[in-house]
Amino acid sequence: MSTIRQEYLRHDKKFPHVWCPGCGNGIVLGAMLRAIHRLELAKDEIVLVSGIGCSGRMPVYVDFNTLHTTHGRALTFATGIKLARPALTVLAVMGDGDATAIGGNHFIHAARRNLNFTAIIINNQIYGMTGGQYSPTTPYGARAATAKHGHIEHAFSIAELAVTAGASFVARGTVYHAAQLDTLIEKAISRTGFSVVEIMSNCHVQFGRRNKMADPVTMLKWFRDRAVRTQDAVDLHPDSLSDKFTIGVLADVEKPSYIAEYEKIRIRAKKKK
Repeated sequence: MSTIRQEYLRHDKKFPHVWCPGCGNGIVLGAMLRAIHRLELAKDEIVLVSGIGCSGRMPVYVDFNTLHTTHGRALTFATGIKLARPALTVLAVMGDGDATAIGGNHFIHAARRNLNFTAIIINNQIYGMTGGQYSPTTPYGARAATAKHGHIEHAFSIAELAVTAGASFVARGTVYHAAQLDTLIEKAISRTGFSVVEIMSNCHVQFGRRNKMADPVTMLKWFRDRAVRTQDAVDLHPDSLSDKFTIGVLADVEKPSYIAEYEKIRIRAKKKK
C-alpha cells in the first residue's frame, strides 16, 4: 500500500486530510486506488469528478486529472468529459445526498442512458458535512439534526434504484468488507456502460452519535451484522432480509452504451454531408 500511496496521492501538498478520525472515506479511497493500480491505468488517462460533501474532497488528494464541481452535478460534468474525450477513464465520486437528492434526476438518467463511466456513491445515510440533516437514505425511525424525534420518511436503496433505471453494472459493498471493495470497484471500472458501486460507509459523528453508534468500530460492526452476500441471500426468506442489505454484484448486463451509440450517429451524420 505504501507504493500505491506514494504513486497516486498528492501526499506532499494536500495532507493532512479534512475527514473526521475513523471516517470510512479513507477506506473507500484506498480501495479505489488499489483497483486502479491492479488495472494498470495511467494516471493521465483517469479523471476523478466529485460534487459537494465529505466525499467531494477526494479529488484533492489524488494525482489524477480531477474536477470538484457543484452539488449534485458530478454526473453532468462526467458526462461532458466522457463525450468530449471517450478514451478517458472517468469516475464520479459522490455522497448519498449529493447523488440521489440534489443530483437524483441526473443519477436516474445517467443510468437510463447507460453512459460509459463509473459512479462511486458513498452512502453514510446522512448529510455529514453540513450538520447531519437527513438524506434520501436515512432509515425510517433514525434520528438526524432535522429529525430529532425519528425520521418519518422511508429510505430508498441506491443500488436497486440503479438496477431499475438501467445501469449495466451495479454493486454494493461496505467499508467493513474492505477487501471486497477493491474487486467491486475494479469490475465496475472495467465494465462498458454505466457502472455503479454503492458503498455503505460510517459517519459516526453525525449519524452514529444520534443513533447509539458514536464510534467507528460500532458502526463497522453494524454493517457486518446487516450485510448479506448476494449468493447467500438467494436461499433466504424475504422476511429474514427485512433489516438487512445485500452486498456483491447486483446487476451485470450487456447493452449498448450511450457513448458507442452517439459515435454511430456522428458517423452517419458525417456521411450525409
